[in-house]
Amino acid sequence: MTAPPAETRTDPDGTTTLVWRRPYPDPVEDVWAAITDSERLGRWIGTWTGEPRVGGTVAFTMTGEVDAGGEVAEPVDVRILACDPPHHLAVEMPESDERSWHLDLSVEPDDRGAVLVFAQRLAGGLRREDVEAGWRWYLDRLEASLHGEPMPDWDAYA
Repeated sequence: MTAPPAETRTDPDGTTTLVWRRPYPDPVEDVWAAITDSERLGRWIGTWTGEPRVGGTVAFTMTGEVDAGGEVAEPVDVRILACDPPHHLAVEMPESDERSWHLDLSVEPDDRGAVLVFAQRLAGGLRREDVEAGWRWYLDRLEASLHGEPMPDWDAYA
């Protein structure tokens, strides 16, 4: 399990976006459930509560950090920007009072299963290396959760 490095895209407004393309030998619907169903999401990153709808928010609690020696985070209100099941989800997740993460996930079919295209705008003050290490770890955790494998050790990514 090793997620390849992110591609770098410069958006028309000059914002840098990191993009990972991750193939899975699983049906699109299974990958979609692993990134949107609270119980399945909780296996690798965190859970959410609330009434999900475009333009609305859900309370998201990151729990995966515990496996890296951290603590369960306080819930944050994640705004749902777009949702087209089972193919596209875009959210804005506050990191602090000054900035938020814009995450865009697409699940595309391919001849071997599904490809997850995961993108994050690199907000001011975030270092590419830190963002890359964290998401490579989480994407490997997603893969482990899909296949019932042991979770990867954070020390291999830090």
